[in-house]
Amino acid sequence: MKLGLLYSRIRTGEKLLLTELRDRGHEVVKLDVRRTTFGVDDGAAASVETSGASTTETTGKGAAESTGETTDGSSGGTDDGTTDTLSTGDAAATLSDCDLVLDRCLATSRSLYTTQFAAAYDLPVVNTPDTARVCADKVETSLALSAAGVPTPETRVAFDTDSALDAVESLGYPCVLKPVVGSWGRLLAKLEGRAAAEAVLEHKSTLGHYEHDVFYVQEFVEKPGRDLRVLVLGEEPVAAMARSGDHWVTNAKRGAETSAFELDDRAATLASEAATAVGGGLLGVDLMETGDGYTVHEVNHTVEFEALAEATDVDVAATVVDWLEAQATAEDGDAETDTEVTATV
Repeated sequence: MKLGLLYSRIRTGEKLLLTELRDRGHEVVKLDVRRTTFGVDDGAAASVETSGASTTETTGKGAAESTGETTDGSSGGTDDGTTDTLSTGDAAATLSDCDLVLDRCLATSRSLYTTQFAAAYDLPVVNTPDTARVCADKVETSLALSAAGVPTPETRVAFDTDSALDAVESLGYPCVLKPVVGSWGRLLAKLEGRAAAEAVLEHKSTLGHYEHDVFYVQEFVEKPGRDLRVLVLGEEPVAAMARSGDHWVTNAKRGAETSAFELDDRAATLASEAATAVGGGLLGVDLMETGDGYTVHEVNHTVEFEALAEATDVDVAATVVDWLEAQATAEDGDAETDTEVTATV
């Protein structure tokens, strides 16, 4: 398999994947999207050109600095003699003969646009632009989950501070104000009373960015000091962990303790249904326990899994690569079928 990796920073999760891919002999083209151009008319050119900006990565300090990887034993670097291709040039030409493109961009904006370009170049990409779009926007996620009948916290959306305050008061205190786009639990506000709500809403409305004029207000769910992260591949849950902490935001990036969690049938079903609702793919589904069941509060399309790999006995990188191989094989089969049909016609 030849895999194109869209990235802006090589984190632990990417290193785990790269190590697994190299161990299996797969070729990887790493595309730093910060140093790449994406032509809007490049779809046709992609099939006949090869970028001259690509270079072959070898072991050494220069290569490591380019990718953000280190060259010690923990890096998953190229000490094993295998090579990856580093590219900083034209995206369409560089990725043209990849069997599959994997989006691992850190920034939401880069993820949304680069997956759209990959799709425009007729390249199979994980996750799809539609899935990325739905997951990146909490309003779209909530609408998708609700339409699929997946339980999710009661949510109100408003576009003005007065109507947002009405939404807050209708939900009651405490409730939670979330940025419509964001991750790692950043900028979440737990509103304990009207004075706090008015202050936060005024602050948010003066920030200027249009996204801050979308007020996404959600009921506060009393959870048992933890929430759950489930890694879903396609529509199948493959690993889960609990994230526990004293703070009401229990995110591993914010210091929550993690431990393996054995999914019961209901949690597994909800994780699968939530993944399906947003279009499926390589996803992290977040659930909270409600006493008599679960509620799904988020689905992540650029899921990080280093904490999950440490918390569980599941070889997460190997499991993800198994799934990526299956996706590439399926895409190859579809292409062959299309060719046969075209030849027959």
